[in-house]
Amino acid sequence: MKPEIWGAAIDSVIGDGAPRMIVPTPSGRPFTQELAQELAAEPWLLFACGRYEGIDSRVMLDYGARLRVDEVSIGDYVLTGGEIPAMALVDCVSRMIPGVLADEVCFTDESHFAGLLEYPQYTRPAVWHGRAIPELLTSGNHEKVRQWRRKQALRRTRQRRPDMYEK
Repeated sequence: MKPEIWGAAIDSVIGDGAPRMIVPTPSGRPFTQELAQELAAEPWLLFACGRYEGIDSRVMLDYGARLRVDEVSIGDYVLTGGEIPAMALVDCVSRMIPGVLADEVCFTDESHFAGLLEYPQYTRPAVWHGRAIPELLTSGNHEKVRQWRRKQALRRTRQRRPDMYEK
């Protein structure tokens, strides 16, 4: 995408401001929970979504001299544009902004936040298709439930994501 078009678009949005500009691209640094937390603390994010071959690199060089510009990848694959990755980034980041979710535990107790995958989730009924909820979870012993969840998170992370478990 041509630099003069991007320059005019960005200038019309930022005026005299200085947002942090996020450019979704498969060649960017990997998007992680840590980066999401960092972005959630920013007062203003500007997403620049390229199409097909992306945005002329001079745009990032030029605005990188004036703004903080981060090229970010949501995975090791290629899409036709940056809109879907931007939606994923906005969803992930916005849930950590105070007031978006009912309580901070809604995101701090999730997969990746503390470097582990989340423990298995169960709802009602207590038995479904012959499969019962682990009895401990209905015991009312909150400390034992907390310990079980931690153990299950460690087990699940070790099995499914040994790279995370090693860290």
